[in-house]
Amino acid sequence: MNKGELVDAVAEKANVTKKQAEAALTAVFDVIQATVAAGDKVTLVGFGSFEARERQAREGRNPKTGEAMTIPATKVPAFSAGKLFKDKVAS
Repeated sequence: MNKGELVDAVAEKANVTKKQAEAALTAVFDVIQATVAAGDKVTLVGFGSFEARERQAREGRNPKTGEAMTIPATKVPAFSAGKLFKDKVAS
């Protein structure tokens, strides 16, 4: 499912126009991205949590040359599914 299909499904389920559904989804995505980028965690009970995680610097290899290189430490976004979400997918 892509964003357009998600907008269509939300519009139908919430009984709103596609334009309203797209505005709401875009606002939710923007708020989650801004909050996680600021270093905070977004928890949606039953759905899951979005957060930034630290990746340590590590040794890697250039796949083209095989030369050893250091991959620097970085922050990456992460999602952890909540119990209700996991249970729904498992059944």
